[in-house]
Amino acid sequence: MKTLGFVHTSATLVPLFQDLAKTHLAGVETFNIVDDSLIKDVIKKGKLMPNTAARVVKHIQAAEEAGADAILVTCSSIGRAIETAATLCTVPVIRVDQAMADEAVQMGENIGVIATLPTTLEPTSDLVKRRAEEAGKEVNIISKLCEGAFEALMSGNAAQHDEMVASALKELMETVDVILLAQASMARVVNGLSADEKRVPILASPPIAMAALAKTFLNQK
Repeated sequence: MKTLGFVHTSATLVPLFQDLAKTHLAGVETFNIVDDSLIKDVIKKGKLMPNTAARVVKHIQAAEEAGADAILVTCSSIGRAIETAATLCTVPVIRVDQAMADEAVQMGENIGVIATLPTTLEPTSDLVKRRAEEAGKEVNIISKLCEGAFEALMSGNAAQHDEMVASALKELMETVDVILLAQASMARVVNGLSADEKRVPILASPPIAMAALAKTFLNQK
């Protein structure tokens, strides 16, 4: 039996990915490594610092040592550290947003990326740009930060957060072919939009990553 290791920067993502594993990876064992100090440090410093990146790499290496046949890291803000770790491991190490970026590149030339944190927006936009270059395709990336939405959510005002994100999504839809959600927490806002309001495809990384992982790395159907 194969084993999938998750590395998270928030415990709230554990049940989400466990449910997705049941759907896409039946019969595969999973385990979780969680360290929310990583994302807290990134937010506090405004970027991924070298010492934090080093800790990310150590967590990923620990997942390999624990017996993972593949490792999925579920935070977009630490993407560069994930790519570094991949060069140091003998098992596949996957960014949660890579499959989503690849799908978006195939879907259109004008690609929107939306986030409530600048520390997530920049790494996701950068990934889309690099994946497009690898695919030999020219794209126009339109990044949109929902300023104040994250703070509203952290202060307990989920309704304000959702309203701000929904408004930003509708505005972005006017100029793009597809939208990427840089944070999985924004997916619930999309679910609240009507079919008529979803004028372009809106992609969330968790289900896309798990479906791609099942096909590519763990040979599941």
